[in-house]
Amino acid sequence: MKLPNILAGIFPIILLGVLIGIFLAFGPIGLLKTGFPPVESISFEKVTLEQDVIIIEIINDGPDSVTISQVLVNDAYNLFKTDKQTLNHLERTTIRIDYPWAEGLPLVISVLTDDGLKFEKDIPIATKTPELNLSYLTTFAILGMYVGVMPVFLGLLWLPFLRTLSRRWYDFFLSFTVGLLVFLAIDAFKEAIGLTSQVALVFQGVAVLAIGFFLTLFTLTAISERASIDVTKKGVTEHALRLSYMIALGIGVHNLGEGLAIGSAYSIGEIALGSLLVIGFMMHNLTEGIAIVAPIARQQESQIKHLIQLGLLAGAPTIIGAWIGAFAFSNLAALFFLAVGAGAILHVVVEITKHMKKEDGAIIFTFTNVLGFVVGLLVMYLTGLFVA
Repeated sequence: MKLPNILAGIFPIILLGVLIGIFLAFGPIGLLKTGFPPVESISFEKVTLEQDVIIIEIINDGPDSVTISQVLVNDAYNLFKTDKQTLNHLERTTIRIDYPWAEGLPLVISVLTDDGLKFEKDIPIATKTPELNLSYLTTFAILGMYVGVMPVFLGLLWLPFLRTLSRRWYDFFLSFTVGLLVFLAIDAFKEAIGLTSQVALVFQGVAVLAIGFFLTLFTLTAISERASIDVTKKGVTEHALRLSYMIALGIGVHNLGEGLAIGSAYSIGEIALGSLLVIGFMMHNLTEGIAIVAPIARQQESQIKHLIQLGLLAGAPTIIGAWIGAFAFSNLAALFFLAVGAGAILHVVVEITKHMKKEDGAIIFTFTNVLGFVVGLLVMYLTGLFVA
């Protein structure tokens, strides 16, 4: 494109920027600002508990500046230290409080502004925040192995059994896979919606959810359409193997979210919750192994290296999620990962349905297939009771 054409393309954007600047300087905000009370908002990003010390990281996610005047712990005023007491829009600061908190007891931390507004953060069970060291890295890696890697590999051992099935029952397990994945997608979407209210308002949690979901769904669809051209030339075997990898990828992203939940639960002292999550997710992920190998069950030439790669692709992200959840948990990052997982899983559901339709013609909603789908939903629901 020539320079005049490029300028013609960006000229309306420049004019829009000028109009917005004029509006902010002379429009209703500039004229009437003094007629409205200040809009103050503080979001807690992270709370770290050290020996007799509480460290709070906050951000001003409101449009007006905020001045921190008091800090309370369990309704008692406390002295605090901060490098910046007045925060403008999107500015962050760290508050340090010397407080002899007790292991295992709840904490309620309140930040008061000079206008008397109170913002609270509840810690149900106080426990020392894990430090980033080799011991804790190893501990959470082992948790990720228990939750993600081992159960998925155990699920892959169903491959010989699936190869003995007739075509009708092979379709049953493909439909069973769809039921598993639909449940996982809904679960990821539900968790993501819950996190939108915990993300700082300025980051627009709903927008992050939509971007992560649709960006993943459409990107994977575009890649799949591109790859299908080459796969068609290589036959059904290549298509089935590619579908298994897509399933493993979608499950892997979802398992990253599971690792986040487990790591964050242990890091805030919810040991019982973390243990139940481990048991529940292990049962979940065992059945996910069936979903991964179902498309290649009819391909006798499957190689062991592909099974290893599929298992690691689906299970290893749990370890990464556990590390992030324990040492650098972020509601915004968790929201984005869950949205990406939901989009990836939904794409895989579409791909499996297309795969079944190619081999069976237009007959998808047979009694056996519907039964498989419902059983998949029920299995995920029943194993989810342990997580609940």
